[in-house]
Amino acid sequence: MHIHLSNASDKPIYEQITMQLKEAILANKLQAGDALPSIRMLAKELKISVMTTKRAYADLERDGFIETVAGKGSFVTERNQDFLREELLRQIEEHLQKAVKTAKTAGLTKEELQELLSLILEEDN
Repeated sequence: MHIHLSNASDKPIYEQITMQLKEAILANKLQAGDALPSIRMLAKELKISVMTTKRAYADLERDGFIETVAGKGSFVTERNQDFLREELLRQIEEHLQKAVKTAKTAGLTKEELQELLSLILEEDN
């Protein structure tokens, strides 16, 4: 598994790690039961503070994406399908909000934006 950190990102490093691991789990690149690198190993690999990776893992555990077993490590949890759908819907809403903001900046009307979305959906089929 490869995590790419960007100094140019407006997101803190721990959020970049959290987002990339969530995306890997949601895309089934990491599956239930898969072991994650230890906090220390990931920090060393990314050349960042152990506290930063610890924060990312704590957020993932809080959100139900991983579980930590004392003495054994951190593992991807079994995903509840309703929870998975809810997380994906949240991500879609976030992307759509950004798209609407950009469309307003560009001066698009509601109808033009809806037409653009319809065209994108048709192209995808």
